Amino acid sequence: MRRLIGQLLKFGIVGVIAFLIDIGIMNLLIMGPHLNNVLAGAISFLISLVFNYLASMRYVFKHREDMARWMEMAVFLVSSVIGLGINEVILWMGTAMLPPDAITTMHARYLLYANIAKITATVVVAIWNFLIRKWLLDAPAPGKPVNPRSVAHRLGAWSLSHRPFGWR
Repeated sequence: MRRLIGQLLKFGIVGVIAFLIDIGIMNLLIMGPHLNNVLAGAISFLISLVFNYLASMRYVFKHREDMARWMEMAVFLVSSVIGLGINEVILWMGTAMLPPDAITTMHARYLLYANIAKITATVVVAIWNFLIRKWLLDAPAPGKPVNPRSVAHRLGAWSLSHRPFGWR
């Protein structure tokens, strides 16, 4: 239980920093070149994702010895693409009821709605990310045996014997 609480705290810290990168870039793209919130949100999400991957795999989750790094990256990428889809749907829903020209005619309201949607999307995607990464990417607790029937172990074992281009 202590390990889980520690992971949640670290995940929260990494998440807050990633969120600040994400929302900061999104707001700059909306206020500067007046990109719509869905496009701005996608760009900012992808930029913050790079930080999130590096920080999460270094400080939050422990590498599974029974999984190749390429598979770890693939699982992270696929779960992140799903997270991006969730993010985009929530961002779109947040401003869908505004008129199409709201970004220029109702800029303050548009920005407020976009930010409320972004905060909502961040919470939903953070829960999704933690659950998927904990389930598939995190090594078992020290001293706890690997469950050979778990999806994570079977995926990892497969990845070790199927290395593309000789990757590790």
